[in-house]
Amino acid sequence: QVQLVESGPGLIEPSQTLSLTCTVSGDSVGTPGYYWSWVRQPPGKALEWVATVRYSGNDYYRLPFQSRALITRNTVKNQFTLQLRSVTPQDTAVYYCARSQAVPTEYTGRTFSTFDARGQGIQVTVSS
Repeated sequence: QVQLVESGPGLIEPSQTLSLTCTVSGDSVGTPGYYWSWVRQPPGKALEWVATVRYSGNDYYRLPFQSRALITRNTVKNQFTLQLRSVTPQDTAVYYCARSQAVPTEYTGRTFSTFDARGQGIQVTVSS
């Protein structure tokens, strides 16, 4: 059974770069047919898709994040990582890593049912 575990800082200052890592077990991030994503849920708001990396390494971003997000995968470590530059307090959220069988869209990325596996989430607070 696939398991995903998020890791990263719980607190980060504004303007810094947030780096989150998802460690995968029970499957490989290089397995054909799967997509590996980061989604987040800000306090009091809906779930939102941030970025996805395909098993082949192709990356996809929700439009608001295209200029400051980078998602990569490491098949040796079986991990995938999100870097989010120039964070602001509006980036405060619970961040989840997740697996799906298609690239999420702005609409399908609003529900956990799009993903067949996900981590438990990590709280990230942006504050000085």
